[in-house]
Amino acid sequence: MRPRTKMTREEYLALEPQEGVKLEWVNGEAYAMSGGRPVHSAIAVNAVLSLGRRLTGTPCRPTNSDQRLYVEMTQAYFFPDVMVVCPPWQTVDGDVQSITNPRIIVEVLSPSTRDWDLGGKLEHYRRIPSLTDYVIVDPDARRVTHYSRAETGWRLHDIEEGAVPLADLGIELPLDELFADLDSVPQG
Repeated sequence: MRPRTKMTREEYLALEPQEGVKLEWVNGEAYAMSGGRPVHSAIAVNAVLSLGRRLTGTPCRPTNSDQRLYVEMTQAYFFPDVMVVCPPWQTVDGDVQSITNPRIIVEVLSPSTRDWDLGGKLEHYRRIPSLTDYVIVDPDARRVTHYSRAETGWRLHDIEEGAVPLADLGIELPLDELFADLDSVPQG
């Protein structure tokens, strides 16, 4: 698990911009985000590029991990690898850096965060009313776990070829684009 520090929400929000270090804040503890493997970064960039092409001409935009997310129902802060946000961009009162209404979240698994991304984060993310899709990319297995919101709850799809259907926005995220051009990127 990542190093953590106990602090109040106010302390967290005051510290974040000054330190220049990405910290996620859950249940009163701030977790330092470590740098990812090159393959992690490459896949996240591929996701932003692929989603950006498909969203051209729409008001929706992909963001990278510089955009902070606030989950109102659990009062937690995260920096997802990729999000898609559609207008109006909703933020926390007095905190314009933290959006509250993503439609899609993409996380790329890392060895140190695998269990958290597949479990704890899912429990937080599924409580975001605007979220329709949570896409978890496994760079080692070259597969995607896709949670999509349905009327009766969340549906789970394991996808190893083809595309991730993002039906709410009427687009797909092709796996061949997510995993494109990774041969020259260090995998370890």
